[in-house]
Amino acid sequence: MSNDTNRRDFLGMAFGAFAAVGGVASLVGMKQAWDPLPSVLAAGFTKVDLATAEPGNPSVVTWRGKPVFILKKTANMPEDGRDLVVGSDRYTVVIGLCTHLGCIPAWKKSGDTNVWKCACHGGEFDTAGRQTFGPPPKPFAIPPFKLEGTMITLGEKGPEYEAMSKA
Repeated sequence: MSNDTNRRDFLGMAFGAFAAVGGVASLVGMKQAWDPLPSVLAAGFTKVDLATAEPGNPSVVTWRGKPVFILKKTANMPEDGRDLVVGSDRYTVVIGLCTHLGCIPAWKKSGDTNVWKCACHGGEFDTAGRQTFGPPPKPFAIPPFKLEGTMITLGEKGPEYEAMSKA
């Protein structure tokens, strides 16, 4: 020890270093406890084959406990920047929860008009998932997805999703 450092100072520095190492170890342990288990992360992905979708009839799949609407658009449905284009087919892929109060809207066909209609307050969403009537403040959310051929993996971010989220 140097002349300027006495035993009390040395014990103080040693205790400080020991406490710092213990604090870091505690933080690492807490982070590991808070991270989701690998089995939970694996359940966060849902694979859907878009080739099985029928034009004009939306299908509903569950991803992380939420309904996801997948609509293969017909030729008379308007094109939109939120459309997922696979070959010559266009799809709408959205989380099917009303952006007003979180209800699950129902698909309604009436003549040439097709909409998702929310029963609680009459909100309507068009075939691209954009709100067209009622209190919903914004369109349906687009779930993160990755496209491989006609297989879409919900929960993984691919280049198609990145392009749609920037638009």
